[in-house]
Amino acid sequence: MKCEIEFLPVGDASRAGDCIVVRYGEEHDFKLMVIDGGTIDSGENLVKHLRAHYGHNVVVEHAVLTHADADHASGMRELFKEVRVNNLWMHVPWLLAKQCVQLFKSRNWTPEGLEKAVKAEYDILVEILDMAWGSGTTVRYPFQGEQIGPFTVLSPSIDHYLHLLPQFEKTPEPDQEALERVGMWINKPIKSVLAKALESLSALAQKFVDETWQNERLREGGVTSASNESSVVLYANLDATRRILLTGDAGIRALTWAADYADVMWMPLQSFSFVQIPHHGSRSNVSPTILNRLLGPIQPQGTVRFSAYVSAPVDDSTHPRKMVLNAFTRRGGSVYPTQGIARVHRGGFASRQGYEDAVPFGFSARVEEYD
Repeated sequence: MKCEIEFLPVGDASRAGDCIVVRYGEEHDFKLMVIDGGTIDSGENLVKHLRAHYGHNVVVEHAVLTHADADHASGMRELFKEVRVNNLWMHVPWLLAKQCVQLFKSRNWTPEGLEKAVKAEYDILVEILDMAWGSGTTVRYPFQGEQIGPFTVLSPSIDHYLHLLPQFEKTPEPDQEALERVGMWINKPIKSVLAKALESLSALAQKFVDETWQNERLREGGVTSASNESSVVLYANLDATRRILLTGDAGIRALTWAADYADVMWMPLQSFSFVQIPHHGSRSNVSPTILNRLLGPIQPQGTVRFSAYVSAPVDDSTHPRKMVLNAFTRRGGSVYPTQGIARVHRGGFASRQGYEDAVPFGFSARVEEYD
């Protein structure tokens, strides 16, 4: 099976996101899959792209929303307004919250009351779901073990998702003690708009330090949001030399759960031909240990074993982090940031007119210093 993966450009420095088109099958007998829709603007561009390459009556077999964040979900509405979609794979927080009501701090929640409160916070997802149901699209949950086209969902499991859900930014306050008892307290303070603005300003004065091939500065222990950890992680095993890993905004916990499931199911790791660098190249989402487990150990300098794409805006001063790109390069990755340009991994399909071979991002001798 051929499998082409195209990362479309998404957003600017304040509105990063993902928008990915997968074509799988054969040259004249293929199906399409859309993973995330990015912002509203990128959703509109997605529709134009699909029609330009596949005709006005294009049909998408599978649409996958990796997680509930707006920079991944907003553009999905534009897809459903204009294009026939046969299957939507999406977690529905308000319908699932009823199953973990005991993990919310207030003991006064009824399942119905909690559902209503959560639903009120997810207007974008409500709109997507209503459009899907209205157009006859089949709606499914993308939990661990499900098969979506050529991909298997590695993470999250339904149990992990239910423990993450009370810790989302938009859901009511979680019961920290209950979550700590099961080892699932990962929440961290939510940054205010002012704090994010100050962080962007401080990035202009970012300090850099030397890094060599042997001296990796990426640290262990990075923490990302619970919503990011709920991202759908996808694995395709096309043949012995072509394996694909798509990660959304998954962090170290989600990637560990994905690796655990792959091991149990005898899905080979460390032998990918294509990998998505998670969360726009954030250093909070990966560590040397999880990268060694997923991709393999550091290779001799100059080794190329797989392609690695990262969705990042053209003018973002903090994403992707150079130390993260270096980490993937060390383990044999040929790294390609989008940064305003569509990137295509042809995966056996013929090249298209207007697309040129990209030059990979080289190893950086200077990387961002930790605050």
